Amino acid sequence: MGQLTGKVAFITGSSRGIGRAIAKRFAAEGAKVVLNSSHWGRHGELEGTLEGTLESIRAAGGEADAVVCDLLDEVARADLWAKASEAFGAPDILVNNAAMAKNLPPSMVSTKHRNKMFDLNVNVPCELIQQALPSFREKGQGWALNISSRTATQPEIPYPSDPMAAHVIGAYGASKAALDRYTEALAHELGSENIYINALAPTNIVLTSGAEYVLPIARQRPDMVEPVEMMAEAALLLCSGTQLGRVVLSRHFMHEMGAAVYSLDGKTRIGDAQMPANLDDRA
Repeated sequence: MGQLTGKVAFITGSSRGIGRAIAKRFAAEGAKVVLNSSHWGRHGELEGTLEGTLESIRAAGGEADAVVCDLLDEVARADLWAKASEAFGAPDILVNNAAMAKNLPPSMVSTKHRNKMFDLNVNVPCELIQQALPSFREKGQGWALNISSRTATQPEIPYPSDPMAAHVIGAYGASKAALDRYTEALAHELGSENIYINALAPTNIVLTSGAEYVLPIARQRPDMVEPVEMMAEAALLLCSGTQLGRVVLSRHFMHEMGAAVYSLDGKTRIGDAQMPANLDDRA
């Protein structure tokens, strides 16, 4: 423990799910964590809140603060890095986790919804990296991790479930494919400055609140599910080392690194790249 002692991490979309898990794992390694969500309390039917994540990190002995910001509001996000720097100073690490999807066949996704997806899933991560660059350069190093998706590539035939399940992720996947390409370009432009930019996607389904629609697939094919700790551990490796321009899948990357997976509090080794998920867990 203590891999991130002295570091500050800013994580978007960290009120629940993968973002919350990464925040807790980073805090357990000594990082001061700045959380972000568009709402302080509960939003719609989704479980988990920004307040709850903040309290859980502090209760475990970690240091955390939070910035509420609707990332789809171009004016509100224009100075988000400066706001994220108020509590603990300019962050050393940026994790772009916030994203949105419109689960419709690509022939039915409207321009309005495509624009929103590409704005949040591509423009926001790129803008925040641009906002971070002056402080990264002043520090002489920095890490940015873009959370991507395996849907960036078309699922292989035969589909593991109803073909419609593969079709409805097409537009979302297209935005993540754009993010992957931009990640590589940024990484190779900035790598000589000790600024390490990478993209990470789950190899399998991570059961998050609001994703109950994938439960039938998960119960039929438990091999298609992974624990949220897999993503958190892979994110920790990518935000504490010198990996550059990697666009990787969580299980594959953990296997490549020969790394163990730990509980989110960092205290217990719970497995490795091959560990199964508990289908009753909700991140």
